[in-house]
Amino acid sequence: MKHTISILAVSAVLGSTQAAMAQTEVEFWHAFTGRLGELVAEQVEGFNSSQSDYTVVATHKGNYSETLNAGIAAFRAGEQPDILMVFEVGTATMMGAKGAIKPVYEVMGDGFDQSKYIGSVKGYYTSPEGDMLSLPYNSSTPVLWVNRNKLQEAGIDPDTDLSTWEQVGTVLDQLKEAGVSCPMTTAWQSWIHLENFSAYHDVPFATKSNGFDGTDTELAFNSAAQVAHIGAMGEWAKDGKFIYAGRRNEGGANFRAGECALFTESSAGYAGIKAEAQFDFEVRPLPYWTAVASEPQNTIIGGASLWVMEGQTDEEYAGVAAFLDFLSSPEIQAKWHQDTGYLPITSEAGDLTRSQGFYEANPGTDIAVIQMTAKEPTANSKGLRLGSFDQIRTIIDEELEAVWAGDKDAQAALDSAVERGNALLRRFEQASR
Repeated sequence: MKHTISILAVSAVLGSTQAAMAQTEVEFWHAFTGRLGELVAEQVEGFNSSQSDYTVVATHKGNYSETLNAGIAAFRAGEQPDILMVFEVGTATMMGAKGAIKPVYEVMGDGFDQSKYIGSVKGYYTSPEGDMLSLPYNSSTPVLWVNRNKLQEAGIDPDTDLSTWEQVGTVLDQLKEAGVSCPMTTAWQSWIHLENFSAYHDVPFATKSNGFDGTDTELAFNSAAQVAHIGAMGEWAKDGKFIYAGRRNEGGANFRAGECALFTESSAGYAGIKAEAQFDFEVRPLPYWTAVASEPQNTIIGGASLWVMEGQTDEEYAGVAAFLDFLSSPEIQAKWHQDTGYLPITSEAGDLTRSQGFYEANPGTDIAVIQMTAKEPTANSKGLRLGSFDQIRTIIDEELEAVWAGDKDAQAALDSAVERGNALLRRFEQASR
């Protein structure tokens, strides 16, 4: 990519490269493989090369759920790493893990400027008092990916308006009529089509400001707006216009292979799509229903943050602070954003990316940032902070699959997901007292 520079070059700017062995080792557990794993390794190498006091050792611990579980098990055994990557749905779990975490604002110490982090990203990981508990690392938001070639082959103008679900529905009809086997697929169905759908249309996913105002929250995603959307997708699934590929990002392989015309997925799909797609692709904003909202609100983030674990030495905490400061620098953040499609976590990194001409050379790569920051978040669009949310997502996945298979209607499925999920929330509430 012509507007990016190597991590090693950046590290030379941020600090002199020294070959001496580091004195203090910092353990970092993460959930990335493939291209993202390579980019993490590059960041770690850049930091280790930029100074001689610390060595960060990065270890892949499985997918997001497996990494969280590994961290919890390690803490119980007294063998926790210094830094643990935890996906956003584990935020309430980490906040409730008494004695397990050391808040980032404490680790970073005096002079830590929290104001430089983008509000819609930072807010997810801050205490009610506004203190950052973990460092946003890889933050993404869902967008609509378009295979322009596939539209063109079906006789559809590739520049056709896809800003609303009503318009998407019309295009899906045309794609099906043209014989396209995969008009639309999705990744992360709960995150995109319930969690972000709710925020984007400014309707509650749960009570108590989606859990931010207390653990006595209850799920509320079985209201008319969500039922209508899931019901429409159920009809599309029945008609072969929406092809369900799996709970995580299994649909990404279908889109990258050129099989599907439309794909709802994280903005961070950019790294893989850019590397693999042999067709002309485009990023569009996530569609919204004009029947529900006159204009969209804002989407919310997915991805993960970095939590600092308790029980480490002062030297290790100093190394953690140095590494997190390195990761937050405009140069490192701009490169990460440009390479991956994840949001820049600071406004400085976004400004640097724009000044480097990246958005101009890669149209659409700024859509995720605009979508997240165009409006001040509301109580319904600030994010989600729910206990046992990983397990609740599993319940949602099961119920949505029943809709896609035609075994349940949308109302029955979402009512069941709410009832089953609320039982988990009550158990979490009791355990948090």
